[in-house]
Amino acid sequence: MVSLNKVSLEYTGRVLFNEIGFLINRGDRIGLVGRNGAGKSTLLKVLAGVLRPDSGEVALSSGCSIGYLPQELDLEDRYVLMEEIEHALPEIKPLEAKIDAIGHELSVRTDYESESYLELIQSLNDANDRYQLVGGYTYKADIERILFGLGFTSADFGQPTETFSGGWRMRVELAKLLLQRHDLLLLDEPTNHLDIESILWLEDFMKTYAGAVVLVSHDRSFLDGVTNRTIELSYGKAYDFPVSYTKFVALREEQRMLQAAARRNQEKEIKQTEQLIDRFRYKASKAAFAQSLIKKLDKVERIEVDDEDTRQMRFRFPPAVRPGKVVVECHRLGKTYGDKTVLKNIDLAIERDERIAFVGQNGQGKSTLVKLILGKIEGEGTIQLGHNVKVGYYAQNQADSLDGEITVLQTIENVASDELRPRSRDLLGAFLFSGDDVHKKVKVLSGGEKGRLALCKMLLEPFNLLVMDEPTNHLDMRAKDVLKQALTNFEGTLIVVSHDRDFLEGLCSKTYEFREGKIKPYLGDIRYFLEQRKVDNLRQIEAKSPVKTPGDAKSPNESSKVRSKERKQQERELKQIEKSIEEIVHSIAAEEAALEEFDRQLSDPELFKALSAEPGFYDRYERQKKELDAKMEHWEKLEHQQRILLEELDQAEAL
Repeated sequence: MVSLNKVSLEYTGRVLFNEIGFLINRGDRIGLVGRNGAGKSTLLKVLAGVLRPDSGEVALSSGCSIGYLPQELDLEDRYVLMEEIEHALPEIKPLEAKIDAIGHELSVRTDYESESYLELIQSLNDANDRYQLVGGYTYKADIERILFGLGFTSADFGQPTETFSGGWRMRVELAKLLLQRHDLLLLDEPTNHLDIESILWLEDFMKTYAGAVVLVSHDRSFLDGVTNRTIELSYGKAYDFPVSYTKFVALREEQRMLQAAARRNQEKEIKQTEQLIDRFRYKASKAAFAQSLIKKLDKVERIEVDDEDTRQMRFRFPPAVRPGKVVVECHRLGKTYGDKTVLKNIDLAIERDERIAFVGQNGQGKSTLVKLILGKIEGEGTIQLGHNVKVGYYAQNQADSLDGEITVLQTIENVASDELRPRSRDLLGAFLFSGDDVHKKVKVLSGGEKGRLALCKMLLEPFNLLVMDEPTNHLDMRAKDVLKQALTNFEGTLIVVSHDRDFLEGLCSKTYEFREGKIKPYLGDIRYFLEQRKVDNLRQIEAKSPVKTPGDAKSPNESSKVRSKERKQQERELKQIEKSIEEIVHSIAAEEAALEEFDRQLSDPELFKALSAEPGFYDRYERQKKELDAKMEHWEKLEHQQRILLEELDQAEAL
């Protein structure tokens, strides 16, 4: 469908792509990954035709349509929401008008046998066929499905788009792209403006999307849920793997290990050959033999180990004074914007060293509560910060507040204290800004590089209450891992607003869900919260029994017998699942033992040389690994079923 052939591009004096090439086929779900600044967003622009490469070719199949959602977009406010979405389907309205006009003309004509009448009927058939092809009969339902999935409500449909925030307007653009049914979707950080529920909906939508998708995302869970292929950009090269992100990480590491082992073996053989050459080259009787060895050595193609960008941010939050036991206390807190009540009668007490996640749909008040606590906006009720509380705040748009016309170094020097200013380069080096990077203007940095600079700037003061609103937007996987580790080691109270499930998991010990002006606490991390929400939904569905007539009502004894029968059935299912788990565990152990034997053979140079010459050896090795992965997935499903049955039995026992 789309092919890249030897594409090269330089940007700000640095080689982003060096003769890279790959194919994009229908049905591909490609995750484009790499460090911040590796060229992911630039490659999407090349695919979209926004940028031309310095050399090489980007070829599209005939009629291939491409939809592109960049990280930042100049938005125009012209219509209300529903009209704006409908304008994404420019053929619909003219076709409707044409069909109506032909229908009216046919209704008043009586020359049924004339050639012009038959041509009119043919035109109507053609228009109806085209109308059906472009989704004319379902487009209103499709629009509602997509808008509801992305978090809009019916009340939003008639609102002018200019009344929405930048994040919600980006959702409008995403909705238009999803509706247009492009052959190829290019999405640059589509989850940055979505809440958890909308991300889960988008995952499901992407799984059944008819075209191909290439997306840049630093949400590991989203990538795993959507992609079936991963392309990594590193040092100007593209590495292509037909697996989702987590499997790619394991395969990439394994590939480098195999390359390193093969190179060690080759170097050993080369060294032995060189020793033989040195031994015989000056002996007349062995000179011809030595020359043949030299020629053989010249023909050897040296094994290369793929370059790996191992640079990593290094930082710890500076220590601060110890605050009082209660850090923040809110009483009957509320906030209204116009006619919309965002928060109402919120009572909240946050204690020293607590680690809290704020989650929920966008627009439910997470950032509003943060701004109320920080005193950036005013509302109803009272807020009191505790004794000795020093607040650090990383805003959603923190990177946007940077001055684009000054350099990276000036950004830090302008706000650093006299004591820290001489260490500005060291601080920037910890955030991967080294050498000439510090003299770049901020405006030429990628989104991830701006995010790193904003984090560096925030570290210039010590805090004991750290509030972070979507801190992972634009950060690459490794940067997020480093930030998560730094936050784990942070000696203070932490409040994180985020939709990144993987980032939140294990970081916070308490989760607050924001919904309909209220907040609900969950005493666990994001995984626990999601499990509880799903269980709550299932219980609500199960509790909605059909309406019965008096004659249908069962007596208490009959109900008891039914529950007893259901419980016995569940117990039988549980025993069968436990038996299956025991069997699969033994099978997995056998598979792992077989793979360990494979690995042992690969680590032995002599065995490795002999085995690699066997036809089908690597195919057997890969097949064994796939079988193990399949059994592990089956084991996880069985354990999930076991947990559900145990919960149902516990509930039945309680009744």
